[in-house]
Amino acid sequence: MAAGPCSVENQDQTLETAKAVKSYGGTLLRGGAFKPRTSPYDFQGLGRNGLELLRQARAATGLPVVTEVLSPQDVDMVAEVADVLQIGARNAQNVPLLAAAAASGKTILLKRGISSYIDEWLLAAEYILVHGNNKVILCERGIRTFEHACRNTLDVSAVAVAKKETHLPVFVDPSHAAGRYDMVIPLARAAVAAGADGLLVEVHPNPAIALSDGGQQLKPKQFGQLMAEVRPIVEVMGRRMADA
Repeated sequence: MAAGPCSVENQDQTLETAKAVKSYGGTLLRGGAFKPRTSPYDFQGLGRNGLELLRQARAATGLPVVTEVLSPQDVDMVAEVADVLQIGARNAQNVPLLAAAAASGKTILLKRGISSYIDEWLLAAEYILVHGNNKVILCERGIRTFEHACRNTLDVSAVAVAKKETHLPVFVDPSHAAGRYDMVIPLARAAVAAGADGLLVEVHPNPAIALSDGGQQLKPKQFGQLMAEVRPIVEVMGRRMADA
């Protein structure tokens, strides 16, 4: 279970969220230091300073860190802090970035492109594998369809297909699929029931003042509710929750 803020904003917010994630059983801390946004006028992240805040949160909680890298030139810098490098939906087919991330030797969490076919997603993973890095996690995060009830449409079938067609672990990001906090827990339950190996969830101590994607972030107690609701689904499928 990877959870944490969409964007790292300041020390207090980052540490408070990290401690809450751990207290409810989360096993990885997610947080954005570099934020590719649709609008150039929106908050773009703290960059190197954000990485330092993630480093401090890892030291304080012991949680490994997953964070996004945007360019090949930044891979070494991000890899100094991150235990898992995230390749976001916008960069899912950025071949130079996939190659550079692979060369870092770090585990790579590869999100599905916003309009990618499943085979395009899996072939993007192959770019990492052929560069000698087999530590790849696939992440379904919803795709663009005609439906506007949620931010994206969570493709639960992609979990089943990826599990069938590959040997790779498959995560689901219900936060970006939903785009609204009240749909995150139902989508998380569906993802686990479909066989997902992990979830990537956004958590913020006060989503109302978040600098990015506040509407889809859970409060810590809501994250605790999510953990409580997915646990029995994991267990009925004969699996177990990872220990923090």
